[in-house]
Amino acid sequence: MNHDTLIELDRVTFGYDPSRTILEDVSLRFARGKVTAILGGSGSGKTTLLRLIGGIAAASKGRVSFDGEAIDARDRGQLLRLRRRMGMLFQFGALFTDLTVFDNVAFPLREHSGLSEAMVRDIVLMKLHAVGLRGAADLRIAEVSGGMARRVALARAIALDPDLIMYDEPFAGLDLISMGVAAKLIRTLNGATGATSLVVSHDVRECMAISDHVILLASGGRIVAQGTPAELMTSSDPETRQFVLGEPDGPVKFHYPSRTLAEDYGVTAPALEETAS
Repeated sequence: MNHDTLIELDRVTFGYDPSRTILEDVSLRFARGKVTAILGGSGSGKTTLLRLIGGIAAASKGRVSFDGEAIDARDRGQLLRLRRRMGMLFQFGALFTDLTVFDNVAFPLREHSGLSEAMVRDIVLMKLHAVGLRGAADLRIAEVSGGMARRVALARAIALDPDLIMYDEPFAGLDLISMGVAAKLIRTLNGATGATSLVVSHDVRECMAISDHVILLASGGRIVAQGTPAELMTSSDPETRQFVLGEPDGPVKFHYPSRTLAEDYGVTAPALEETAS
């Protein structure tokens, strides 16, 4: 076992149905204690990677390992044990809207820790303080802004001091200030806790600012590039440059593959030109 690696995917293939493969023969390693950003367009398999690591879905082929142990999505006992070491920040928070901020963060502690209510209270207030929301403990979720709700979800994700924190689109729907706050929190908490962080996002700028390592995926889970943020930002590879710089023209085409206009309309190219004129 490589002690520098917390998560490993070894030749993993996965699809939600036999006709559509999301990931094909993908091998990746995620370094312990680092922030790794997983970037790529819609449908490239970014969120699917998190689902496989969390045991929500099972690989069709290959092996997904957490701290040297192969994850078996059918083994409920193993999943419960491993998930206590994982924190997940879902794309839209997935908070309990009928509970207060305090009770949302307390939920995993009450469910999994067996701690006294006095200890739960101390930990919840400490986690809320870490995300700047100790004063909002008694508010209902409907009373906080979108950016604050994302921070509440982050406090809940770190409540059990996980070894791994997975962020699914943590910047989606946030204004620029809230986005900056969220990015700073991810980096600060990673350093303070020593956790391993995986950040799935479309937001290149924020991810490049906080990540130790970046992986760029394309359709089918194909690994286009990986390396430090500086290496990807200065890459001469056309596909990498198009994505990190947001260029409209490049290897990734605007038009979805289709038949020619002549094939669709059953006429020759000259006839199409005549019709257009």
